[in-house]
Amino acid sequence: MVAQLQPTAQQIIEVRHLKKQFGSQIVFEDLNLDVFEGEVLGIVGQSGGGKSVLLRCLNGLERYSGGSISFYGQDIAHMSGRDLRHVEARSGLLFQDGALFSALTVLQNIQVPMREHISLPKNIMDELAYLKLALVGLPADAAHKFPSELSGGMRKRAGLARALALDPKIVFLDEPTAGLDPIGANEFDMLIRDLQRTLGLTVFMVTHDLDSIFAICDRVAVLADRHIVRTGAPHELAKNPQHPWIEAYFCGNRGRAAQNSE
Repeated sequence: MVAQLQPTAQQIIEVRHLKKQFGSQIVFEDLNLDVFEGEVLGIVGQSGGGKSVLLRCLNGLERYSGGSISFYGQDIAHMSGRDLRHVEARSGLLFQDGALFSALTVLQNIQVPMREHISLPKNIMDELAYLKLALVGLPADAAHKFPSELSGGMRKRAGLARALALDPKIVFLDEPTAGLDPIGANEFDMLIRDLQRTLGLTVFMVTHDLDSIFAICDRVAVLADRHIVRTGAPHELAKNPQHPWIEAYFCGNRGRAAQNSE
């Protein structure tokens, strides 16, 4: 069962009237969204609907075309370079398949954010990197392997270890269970849930995996028709969809199966 979000939870991210377009193609517009401290927020929507683009906009990897994004009450468009780097250091990001640097070992991959944001002796960075490996359930001997020597599930765990390198307050996950078999996907869901509870993380998770949504998400935001059409607990959306895409997604055979397996 997912944790109940405290009614007094602090707002970490505020998105207002966000717009993103590529040339004449509008990906989303007038998009509004809040992310609260300590929650696991799932972002769902049809393929190609802009979920990953939204994640990249929130991380500064993609420039948005209009509207505003605020972290802890500060509009990132008006932040200094130093403040932006501080926000970066408080955020962790897991791309699909881990997106590890192929020429670096797992240990070196985990240390990339450390080298970018802080100055520490090598032995301290090594100790911290081994700690992150243990946190995500990887053995110590994985540290000196290259990404090509790891299974898909191990690469995702290594990518998650890198995302946790700087002890972030919020972690962004892009399709974390994509490509995993059902057992591996369930284990990764439980890892995310346990880390969220143990470390007090806020999790922003782009996903299409209904099992993940019902297993670990406190709230779900639905991106359809170029904006967020609804937010709510998974069971609330399934019980009262109020939108054709939400009904098709949560109330179809797979949606009912995911609810019954919880």
